[in-house]
Amino acid sequence: MAPGNAYRPGREHTSRTFPVVPPIYQTTTFELDDTSYADIQGTGGLRETWYSRFSNPTVDAAGAEVARLHGAARSLMTASGMAAIATTFVTLLRSGDTVVASRQVYGDTDDLLQRDLPALGITVLRVDAFDTAGWERAVAEHRPAVLYGETMSNPQLRLMDIPAVAAIAHRAGARLVVDNTFATPFCARPLALGADVVVESATKFLAGHSDVVAGAVTLDDDALAEEVQRRLITFGGCLDPHAAFLAWRGMRTFGVRLAEACRAAEVVAGKMADEPDIEHVRYPGRLDHPDAGAVADTVMPGPKGAMVSLVLAGGDDRVLQVLRHLRVAVEATSLGGVETLASVPFNSSHFNMTPQQRLDAGIPPGLLRLSVGLEGADELVADLRQAISATG
Repeated sequence: MAPGNAYRPGREHTSRTFPVVPPIYQTTTFELDDTSYADIQGTGGLRETWYSRFSNPTVDAAGAEVARLHGAARSLMTASGMAAIATTFVTLLRSGDTVVASRQVYGDTDDLLQRDLPALGITVLRVDAFDTAGWERAVAEHRPAVLYGETMSNPQLRLMDIPAVAAIAHRAGARLVVDNTFATPFCARPLALGADVVVESATKFLAGHSDVVAGAVTLDDDALAEEVQRRLITFGGCLDPHAAFLAWRGMRTFGVRLAEACRAAEVVAGKMADEPDIEHVRYPGRLDHPDAGAVADTVMPGPKGAMVSLVLAGGDDRVLQVLRHLRVAVEATSLGGVETLASVPFNSSHFNMTPQQRLDAGIPPGLLRLSVGLEGADELVADLRQAISATG
């Protein structure tokens, strides 16, 4: 092989055929040519690969995989789930606009709704995610630009009737944005149910290995996708190429991971319901779930997810002891990894609420949230039983 240009290294080290997995384009910038300049001058550089804050082939590969899982036109990868959510809000809302959002949202999303959007001149109204009549009243009275909710709430695991809320939004000329992190496209595809934009923390089930922080904005509207991309560029919420590769790698096993995790979660929920020290089990696949029937079967027509919430007799003091006795499940926040993660809201996700506020939000004392992983249902049931027995 003839020696290359020492001032432009690596150009001769490319494969003649395509690699089996996408390369990590760990470069900030790309060589420019006339096509690049034409795109920069024409669209602001949205469509050509020339600078990695604008686009990067590895990041684009991860986005294409998220879009494929949703059956969507496009997905933009972001530096975190919160970058996806914040960028979407900044794209869709202007000072003077109103957003109607569910009360049951992720804690940092709640901060964004309560603190940051009002500071930008945006009015924020709240309704219960599962109260379709409440959505209708709020939209009729306030004519919002955006409706926002989560497919499945944390840790109550209540479901939003996405088709009904989407219809309410569209009759008023509003857009519906849905956070689908808990449900995942394996169980729910909000765009197919009428949502306009789906936001997700790819950190969780999409990447699935607890080793990368990433987010995604998924949609079918190409023009709106470009507007979201412009804000990602401006506010710098782009995803790093190496993180994008880890997310892409994780999504290659998405289907088999979720199939097993959902299967195990259903078994764990059923077995724990028979335990005398378990006061209540919340799982969307159970007939005693408050959204069982038409809503659950419409929003999640197949598997009902890998999240399970248990309420133990003895309250928060005992549930914390149970956490400390677990040998298989790991006491940690987050969710969606191959390992089962266990947490309690009172000292983590909802620590800033008073006990009464948690009760009002449907979070009773003694609630234990499980993100079910791949250890196997029998192992997890045995682990929970020994931990409960040790604290009885």
